[in-house]
Amino acid sequence: MKNNSIFKKLTLTILAMGIAFSCTDFLDQEVNGQLADADFYRTDNDAMAATAAVYDQLSNCYTNVWASMYLIRQIYSDESNAAGGDANDQAGYQQLDDFAHDSQNDQISGVWTRLWSTINRANNVINLVPNDNALRDRLIAESKALRAYVYLDLVSFWGDVPLLLASPVPSELPNAVRVPKSEIYAQMEKDLTEAIAVLPLKSAYSAGDKFRWSKGAAQALLGKVYLYQEKWSDAAAIFETVITSGEFGLMNKQSWAFDKGGEFGKESLFEISQVTSQAYDWGNYPWGNNVEANIILQLMGPRADPPANYQPVPGDTLVAGWGFNLPTAKIGNAFVAAGDNTRRRESLMSIQELKDAGGNWGTGVWDEEGFVRRKYGSFNTQNGGPVGELNYGTDWQVLRYADVLLMAAEANFRNNNEAKAHQYLNLVRQRPGTNLPAITPSGTALFDAIVRERFLELCFEGHRFVDLVRWGLAASEMSGEGFVAGKHELLPIPNNDIVSTKMVQNPGY
Repeated sequence: MKNNSIFKKLTLTILAMGIAFSCTDFLDQEVNGQLADADFYRTDNDAMAATAAVYDQLSNCYTNVWASMYLIRQIYSDESNAAGGDANDQAGYQQLDDFAHDSQNDQISGVWTRLWSTINRANNVINLVPNDNALRDRLIAESKALRAYVYLDLVSFWGDVPLLLASPVPSELPNAVRVPKSEIYAQMEKDLTEAIAVLPLKSAYSAGDKFRWSKGAAQALLGKVYLYQEKWSDAAAIFETVITSGEFGLMNKQSWAFDKGGEFGKESLFEISQVTSQAYDWGNYPWGNNVEANIILQLMGPRADPPANYQPVPGDTLVAGWGFNLPTAKIGNAFVAAGDNTRRRESLMSIQELKDAGGNWGTGVWDEEGFVRRKYGSFNTQNGGPVGELNYGTDWQVLRYADVLLMAAEANFRNNNEAKAHQYLNLVRQRPGTNLPAITPSGTALFDAIVRERFLELCFEGHRFVDLVRWGLAASEMSGEGFVAGKHELLPIPNNDIVSTKMVQNPGY
């Protein structure tokens, strides 16, 4: 069996200038063209390139197995079905959808590999860039925020993981062990606290640098780290700092946050940038390698092939794709039950609405439950280049202000400040155009309202599964889908890394 252990791959330094390597047993070989650490990370340009490489790894949402952290978040939740052509189309995602995956799932392995590669690149900046001027101090702070962001994904989906704070030494890799996630959380808090002290406000960045971590984004992420640990008062306090900073606000329409015209707008704290400047076509698309455009949107567009035969409503810009990530009836019906029509239309539409308005959809479509997704949709206004389906430029919204307000509502509720919880919950519910009544209940009913609001406001943004697990609601909400309590709260560590290290597998795998 080919050994694809990520801990072997981590020893390879990949620089932003685009040098790439692939070799099964590269630890025993000299890598031609690779700069020694002593010859790099010395100048401001080196530091800028190395930090760009960290961001670039986050933006790579595709590999040759379609491994996407976003899709894992969605398909592993009760908001989305894997869909696609049939039960064998991208089998790894079909297995995740049915909670039938194991430690050799290729999508899990692909995402796990990319997360560790991102941490390795961040570690190189943090440890090897001299912190001897303001620019380099800021770049190190950005890399600390990036490392914390990735570690939050790792502990949220895998639990205890190794704590790697420097580039790994090959001889030590077989001894890699998992440490309690409390230690990982402590490191995240340290990284983010140090980053916050250095990072500028979002408003201080030029237009070309808005993609970078800002002080407010790092504060919001720290609040999320506190919230996940149930440090309610700490979370409420740091969210309050973000909210009162005057740096962020809600857009008048939620959908604007997911439109190219709204990228890096007032609702955005941190987003993963995608571009169309490569102008890919079917001849030059780098299948299997890092790409600059967001091809996952094409993968998730309503399927054109039979039996779906999707045709858009006349005049609609939601064009056909390859059919994955279809909404569940549960999320569609939740909008209907809540009378939440504005956000529903911005997030999804029913198949019946599509047909009534002049579009088309067939029968017997795999995993279809009556709805088509519009949030993160395959809109032809979001793409470019000679082949639109290869050149979607839509960014991933990682932290947006509505999420911060809802996390603040939850933290304040838990901290016995229901007035603040009502205030922040209703700011989200009553942005212009929603026509939703204010939430006024107390106690358990207020918590239930927060749960429902996060379900509706943040649907298809990748938060739902982790929310259900940390609230202790995953088993009750997803038991009918195959979820097994005590197992499926976490993903398996990929088998190759279990075999090649001293790590112990998660329960049930």
